[in-house]
Amino acid sequence: MRMRRMKSGSVARILGALLGIGIVSAAWAADPFERHSPGASREVTPPRLSVPGLSDQTLTIALRAYARARERGDITRPLLSIIDYALPSTEKRLWVLDLERGRVLFHELVAHGEQSGENEAHAFSNDAGSHQSSLGVFRTGAEYKGDHGVALRLDGLEPGINDRAVERAIVMHGADYVSEQFAARFGRIGRSFGCPAVRPAIADSLIHTICGGTLLFASYPDSAYTVHSAYAAPNSSFRDE
Repeated sequence: MRMRRMKSGSVARILGALLGIGIVSAAWAADPFERHSPGASREVTPPRLSVPGLSDQTLTIALRAYARARERGDITRPLLSIIDYALPSTEKRLWVLDLERGRVLFHELVAHGEQSGENEAHAFSNDAGSHQSSLGVFRTGAEYKGDHGVALRLDGLEPGINDRAVERAIVMHGADYVSEQFAARFGRIGRSFGCPAVRPAIADSLIHTICGGTLLFASYPDSAYTVHSAYAAPNSSFRDE
């Protein structure tokens, strides 16, 4: 897939501004988050950045979550994947952003759980057997060979919101029902048991790109989630457990 450069200048500078710190090193050699004590509370300022097709509000919350995950040491690589479940399944609602170089690496269709809704998702769960998608912050794990070919393990980092992802076997994988042809025939793409399934043609490449310690943020305009999430809330204090 052809990479597109994000607008509005250096993402590294934007991430620095998010936490009121210096510029994030391109090589991540000097970790700027070490300048503040763990658990320090600070307000995160919305960034000035634009990604085609992604709302400014969703991007702001995703970057806020990324900055806090980076601060806490949850992630190790400057990639941010965003799923915007506010969009219907027939629209490309998955983005993979290279925050170091300011590029969109992937912009793709992605499925939601069969009990989350038809073309539009509206219900989310952390419960086993719910067949619903989960919201919030996930850390990508290792890729492996599963029933659908190459798959990617996802570790939900938010207690009560998505922390049962491993137990529920919520993973990213390719699926034939994720395609524009399926959408044209049925008015929606196919649905999963809660996994963010993608097109088989790009599954291997996408999974290989984001595996191993990057952040995946699943978004929906749910005020209850935003208020209670330590990653997404505008003024949240992180405390190491």
